[in-house]
Order: sequence, then C-alpha cells, then structure tokens
Amino acid sequence: MSGHDQREPEAELGLLDATMIGMGAMIGAGIFVLTGLAADISGPAALLVFMLNGVVTAFTGLSYAELASAIPKSGGGYAFVREIFDDFGSFIMGWMLWFAYMIAGALYALGFAPNFLELLHVYGVVAPPDQVGAVILPLLGVGVPAKFVLAFVAVAGLVALNAASTAASGSAETVFTIIKVSILVAFVAFGFLSAGGGGETSFTFQNFDPLFPEGSGAFSILPAMGLTFIAFEGYDLITTVTEEVENPRENIPKAIFASLAATVVVYLLVVTVAIGTLGAEELAAAGEAGIAAAATSFMPTGLPVIQNGGALIVFGAVFSTITALNAVVIASSRVAFSMGREGQLLQSIGQIHHRFGTPFVAVLLSAVVMLGSVVLPTQSAGNMSSLFFLLSFIIVNVAVIRLRRERPNMNRPYKIPYYPIPPILAIALNGILAVVLIGFLIQTDMLALLLSAGWLAAGVVMYVLLNKYRARATTGEGTESTTDQPAAGGAEED
Repeated sequence: MSGHDQREPEAELGLLDATMIGMGAMIGAGIFVLTGLAADISGPAALLVFMLNGVVTAFTGLSYAELASAIPKSGGGYAFVREIFDDFGSFIMGWMLWFAYMIAGALYALGFAPNFLELLHVYGVVAPPDQVGAVILPLLGVGVPAKFVLAFVAVAGLVALNAASTAASGSAETVFTIIKVSILVAFVAFGFLSAGGGGETSFTFQNFDPLFPEGSGAFSILPAMGLTFIAFEGYDLITTVTEEVENPRENIPKAIFASLAATVVVYLLVVTVAIGTLGAEELAAAGEAGIAAAATSFMPTGLPVIQNGGALIVFGAVFSTITALNAVVIASSRVAFSMGREGQLLQSIGQIHHRFGTPFVAVLLSAVVMLGSVVLPTQSAGNMSSLFFLLSFIIVNVAVIRLRRERPNMNRPYKIPYYPIPPILAIALNGILAVVLIGFLIQTDMLALLLSAGWLAAGVVMYVLLNKYRARATTGEGTESTTDQPAAGGAEED
C-alpha cells in the first residue's frame, strides 16, 4: 500500500465549526417545512411536538457524547457500533446511516429549489415557482422541471466544495448557519413585539387555548413527533467528522450539547411565534410556506435589501436548506469513508485524496445516490430519513450500554449522568416513535416503506458479495504467498 493510501484526515475544524455543523443540519428545512405539518396533525400542541422531540433527542445525544469521547473516530454512529457489534450488525448500521444521510440530502436539495425560486420571484427575476416551466437540457432537448435542475446544481456545487477542501466546507457551514440563525432571531423578535398591537395577526397566547382542539387529542402528538423527528437530526453529524476536529475527545461532546441546546431554544421560539400570530389552523393551511406566511403578517415592510418579512424568511430558508445539505454531504461521505477504511466497502472508498486531503471517492459516491434520490417525493424522502435515524439511534444507545458492560475500564472523558437511565429511556422512546411512524406510513406512504426495505435488502446482497470478493482476494494472496515462500519475510506487512 502506498503512502498516499494511508493518509489520515487532518484536524482542521475547531469547536465553533463542529457546533455549526450540528446546528446547520438541525436548523435546516425542517423548521420551515415541517412546522405546518405538525400544526395540521396536532394543532397548537405542535409546540409540545417540538419540545418532546428535543427531549427524546437529548437522551441519545448523551450517548453520542460518551461514545465520541471514548472512540474518537470519524463515521459517527457507525464507528461506535463497529467497535462493539459483529461484522454484519455494524455493516447494516453503516449501510442504514449512510442511506439516511443521503436521503436527507435529497430532501434538503428539494427544499432548496422552491425556496430559491421564490426568492428569485420576490425580486422579479422569475415567475412564481408554480409557474416556472421546465428547463430544456442542451444537446438532449429534454425538458426537466426547474426544481430538479436546481436540486442537482445545489448538490453538485456542495459536493465539489467538500471534495476539494474540508476546511472550506466547514467555514462555509459556519457562516451560513450564523446568517440563518440571525434571520430566525429577527423573526422571533418581531413576532413578540407584535403582541398587543391590536391587529388580527398580532401575537397572542390565546391561540394556544385549547392546546388540544376538538378531534385532536393528546395522542396526536405521537405521529406528529415521528414525522417531524428529522428536524432534530443533525447533532450526530458532528461525530462523523471526529478525526477532523481539534481535540475531539473534549470538543465533540461540547459541540453536541451546544448545538442541541441552541437548536431546541430556536425551534420552540419560532413555533411559539408562528402559532401565536397565525394560529394553528392558518399555519397548517399554509403548509410548507407557514413560517413565511406568519412573517409576512407581522414583520415590517420596506426592509433594506429584503423587501418584507416573507422575503426575509424565504431568504433564511434558502440558507437553511443549503447549510443542512452541506452538513449531510459531509456526514454521508464520512460514513462511507469509515466503512471503506474498515473494509466493509471497497478499499478505494476509505482513502484520503493525496492532494485535497478529503475522502474524495466517498464524497463522489455519496453524491451519486443523493442526486438520484431527488426524483423522490419530498414527503417520502423525509419519512425514510426519519425512520432510519430512529432505528440507528436505538442501535447507538444499545452500543453505549454494551460498551459499558464489556469494557468498563475504557477511557471515557465524558460519562452519561445517571447511567443507565438516559440510554434506556432513549431506546424506549425512539422505539415507540419508530413503531408509530411505521404504522402511519403503512396507511399513508407505502412507497417510503418499500424503498426502505429495498435498501436494506440491497445491503444484505452487498454484504454477501463483498465478503465473497474479499475471500477470493485473500485466497489469491495466500496462493501467491505460498508460491513466493522464500521471499515471505515481510508477510505480516500489508
């Protein structure tokens, strides 16, 4: 093996960069797209949906923090599971998590396209998004919907950035995340300032009374939590770049807690203002444009550069989807890289590029699946991601318990408080949400279930084929070694 093949990732990301990767993924399309969906299912109790999802997520966050401090390897949940589970179990975990990140990338790319078109429409560049025609591809003469073209361009651009430089992609994530958080802070501030204004859309807590409207009981929270769970997926992305973060044993846990805490606060404030101004029914009716509709109703007009509140939120949505997309491009490629380095995918996938210092092949391979997935319905992409993340979080919590039992003396700079209560609660709560979500999908989105099952089946086939390939390669090496017996003095070296 050459020196180039053995190159390891370089620690080019600081604590702020790592935190922003988590926040960039969590404060993504979810807060803009899923708020209306949560309000449609559970009414004003959508606020509880996001709060309880934050609690459920925090329990698993504790497990990620302990595992990251004990196992400072890139690859996130896969790297942890690989440490304690058997070969097949760890492969399935990596296969599932890799897919979840790539499908989430497709979801964010699909969310970016209409928001970008809406932003161009605000400034009079194009017609309203629903009136924008197909783009005719040169040479082929085939018309492709504009949203697919924009989704492809967004993925391709960020893939190029990530393939060329980890530091550049991390810096871009930090800048974009700060911008979008600032926009959401402005939304919240103007929302609360509208209280007592006397207008129909001024903020009032009366919109939360009753919390559970007639026909929408407390149990409506569960399906809404399952469908919006992906909004809190993101802190785990921090652990996929562990080896690229300075002082990872200390900074990774800090970044997980900081990103989770900040995201939960932002989500609760945004949802409170959206329901408090528009009301749950209007928010639900506005659907994916719910936050923008709320902003238009109470934010001032004639803002510098940004014309009005609705335009400001669309601007924020563009940044949010781009940062979330960039985060999952980083994460998906690191999972594939880690699997390749561990010998569970082709060796070339687990190598660092000798010039760019990035997992070049892993980035490109992840991009191929991500680009192919943008043809999926947006809702199905979100549902598949939520399901796989719930399942993978269950496995990670099982891993932290097994590792404590089997390696009690392992160096753990951070330990879960009140162990084993948090991981046990996380397993139970994530399991309940997964079961509820599967039941909901059986009734509403069989496509998501069938594609999820198909990916797992493809994983089993891939595992068998790769094992046969490795066995054949090992047999060939053994035969060659026997033939060249006199020169076998360095047989233990690769």
